[in-house]
Amino acid sequence: MAIDTAAIQTHVRGILKALGEDPDREGLKDTPARVAKMFGEVFEGIGYTNHEIALMFGKTFEEDMDITGMGEDMVVVRDMEVFSYCEHHMALMYDMKVTVAYIPNGKVIGLSKIARIADMAARRLQLQERIGSDIAEIMAEVTGSEDMEVVIEGSHSCMTARGIRSSSARTKTVTLRGRFRSEPELRI
Repeated sequence: MAIDTAAIQTHVRGILKALGEDPDREGLKDTPARVAKMFGEVFEGIGYTNHEIALMFGKTFEEDMDITGMGEDMVVVRDMEVFSYCEHHMALMYDMKVTVAYIPNGKVIGLSKIARIADMAARRLQLQERIGSDIAEIMAEVTGSEDMEVVIEGSHSCMTARGIRSSSARTKTVTLRGRFRSEPELRI
């Protein structure tokens, strides 16, 4: 489903009015169009299922690999930066770092594809816990490995800028699949 930018513009204009603003004043007259364009960018992931994201970034490498030792080696990519928006308040989740670890099952995925998967999974109205689950699901489909760990740590403006206003609060989630769940010594 494509993002309806015309409807977004109409509604943003209405929100500006509801806030007591004049949507026709110089600083705001182009705001509805700018917000619609921004939403198209930051919510791009809404338009894709996890399966479709796996197909988009599913390039793996099998050749030139000595797969006799596979199943014992681990791939870890740390500190991939993403952002998302909380589905409860549409508040920014920011300064988020994602770490993905997996044990290859006969093939590996290009490292940049892991970052692209994390980024696209985050570009939805989302819960941090679900981002980790979505990344693990997509990675499992692409790599054929069920052995995954996804760690995400970030700040949520629904806690830092409103409500409790705890500016130093950080949320950490850990998603474990396969051997990472059953063998704690593997966890990163």
